[in-house]
Amino acid sequence: MNLKSYIRDIPDFPKAGILFRDITPLLADKRALAQAVGALAEPFKDAHIDYIAAVEARGFIFGSAVAKELNAGFIPLRKKGKLPYATESVTYQLEYGSDTIEVHSDAMKSGDRVLMVDDLLATGGTMSAACRLVEKFGAQIAGLTFVIELTDLAGRRKLPDYPIHTVMAF
Repeated sequence: MNLKSYIRDIPDFPKAGILFRDITPLLADKRALAQAVGALAEPFKDAHIDYIAAVEARGFIFGSAVAKELNAGFIPLRKKGKLPYATESVTYQLEYGSDTIEVHSDAMKSGDRVLMVDDLLATGGTMSAACRLVEKFGAQIAGLTFVIELTDLAGRRKLPDYPIHTVMAF
C-alpha cells in the first residue's frame, strides 16, 4: 500500500507559500491507518519500550495506537495549563515567540524506556523540547518515530542524539 497516496496536499495553508500535508485521508482509511501504526512501531518491537510519549494533538492519535501495538503505556505531553496535576515543563522557542509543554510529575521515572511519537517531523523544535522534558525524569529515549518527515526543513539537525524512524518523507 502506498501511504503517500493518502496524504493530501493543501497549498497556501495556513498561509501563502506553505504546502500543508494533510493526514486526515490516511486517518479515515482503516487499512492505511493500521499500516501506518504498524510501520511506526515495527523498528521498536524488541526495544522493551515502557512508555510512548507524544505531544498533542495529532501525536496523540498515533501515540496511543503505537502504545497498544507495543504493549506500552501512553504519556500525553500537553500545552501549558491543560493537565490537572503537578507538572514538569519545558519552554522552547518558536519562529515568533515561545511555547511550553508539560507532563504530569509522576508520569515516568529514571530508567524508563520511552519512544517519542508524532505525526510530523518538520523543524524539530517541538520534538527537541519534548525530548528534553522526558529526559528531565532520567528516562531513556529509545527513539523517535514519525509518520511524515519534511526533509527540506532539516528537523533531524535539532535531534542528533536520537535514533529517528520515519514512515515516509516529502
